[in-house]
Amino acid sequence: MPVVGRPVAVVLAFTLVLSVGSATAARSESGTTSARAFAVQVAVPGQAGGSAAAVAAPPDAVGVGGSFAYPADGSVVNVGSVTSGAFATPGSSATASASAQVSSISIFGGDVTVSSVTAKSKASANSGGSGADSAGSLITGLVVQGQAVTPGVGTQFPLGDWGYLVTLQEGKASLDAEDAWGARAFVTALQVRLTADHYGLPAGTEVMVGYAESVAKVDIEAKPERTHKRVTKAPKRKVPAKKKQVKGPGVGPEKPSFEVRPPPDVTPRLTAGGYVFPVYGPCSFGDTFGAPRGDIVSGWHHGEDIFAPLGAPLLAVADGTVFSVGWNDVGGYRLWLRDHEGNEFYYAHLSAFSPFAVNGREVKAGTVLGFMGNTGDAATTPYHLHFEIHPVGMLFMGYDGAVNPHEYLMAWKRLEDVEFARVAGWAPPVSPTSSAPKPGAILLSSTDISTADGLDPGSLERALKQANREAG
Repeated sequence: MPVVGRPVAVVLAFTLVLSVGSATAARSESGTTSARAFAVQVAVPGQAGGSAAAVAAPPDAVGVGGSFAYPADGSVVNVGSVTSGAFATPGSSATASASAQVSSISIFGGDVTVSSVTAKSKASANSGGSGADSAGSLITGLVVQGQAVTPGVGTQFPLGDWGYLVTLQEGKASLDAEDAWGARAFVTALQVRLTADHYGLPAGTEVMVGYAESVAKVDIEAKPERTHKRVTKAPKRKVPAKKKQVKGPGVGPEKPSFEVRPPPDVTPRLTAGGYVFPVYGPCSFGDTFGAPRGDIVSGWHHGEDIFAPLGAPLLAVADGTVFSVGWNDVGGYRLWLRDHEGNEFYYAHLSAFSPFAVNGREVKAGTVLGFMGNTGDAATTPYHLHFEIHPVGMLFMGYDGAVNPHEYLMAWKRLEDVEFARVAGWAPPVSPTSSAPKPGAILLSSTDISTADGLDPGSLERALKQANREAG
């Protein structure tokens, strides 16, 4: 899979068809109404994984099975029974519902045991409005490493030093546009994620028990246009409009579209320039791109989570321009980088920004942009960088135009052996023959307060004001 090289120009063109018809014709397009569910899913980086009772509608479907084990000896996951269902009725009064029931669950040799799991979701939409919820989802008899615990919505429980468990991750979204209404609800009852190798499985492995998702959408017919003249001519034939090139203006806000799209299975060539790995120093990551996610509308993981200690420097992967530096509730402190070919890269959950993280700032590959953290919706998870790649040829898809970063990350140069001062960009160089230890931190700013007097309460304030005046 090539990750560097001269890109082939890609022109994305759409043909717009203009239809001129009767003045009394009403416009209506088919809505999207669907449901899906699974009882158990095991996602293992680089391996096939496994699932039980996965169903989708339309058409309506029910999945019923006996026991499920992964692998064959059940050492990772062992359940007594599984049942799931998905039902969808499109139309002017659309409804959708999904459910999954799982009983007698044992995960990682009994480190997590559960009596039963139920996941439910439903959605409806008609000309009067729409609604959705995941009411009725519950977990009974949850025991974590020998201790009975009470599950709650979005509650996280640590699993030793190798992972964590999250219960009842749920959410809903709505579409309230001029020509369409819709709603979506989803819930993952139980999710176990490895942050370190365990039971022979790599970090990034996920076990999900009980997932249900329902989407209902209807298009609203426009009122017919009134005219004072009788139409006597035959309707004009549909003619194609002039093709126009669509240029991606950038992904913009980190919000997937209402439509649920599967993750694209492509690894396009990026640029002829070299790339560097986005995290400086020791770290770990798996391959969880496309895995189910309950915290975003489209329901799948758009990037890769790279785990490293708090404060580890985060580097610009290519020469380019920094933009959208700031905060949102999901990504926390986050920023985007656009390289010279137009490809865009997303960094989320930072603990802090560097002085180079300024909108419109031109940076070189390897420049420190920020530092490892767990802000946003990652506040209860281990420190990690959520990293995404949005190739220029897929920016028209918006936030869902992300591609799997795993192969790129595996190929990009790791900077573990590069002197930290050189990577930092603004730190003074260290001579190769120097006996001084290599720097392990970056001084972002400093203020001389040597004139302050600890016995005078106002002296520190005066010293800071003087330092600010001298700095201009």
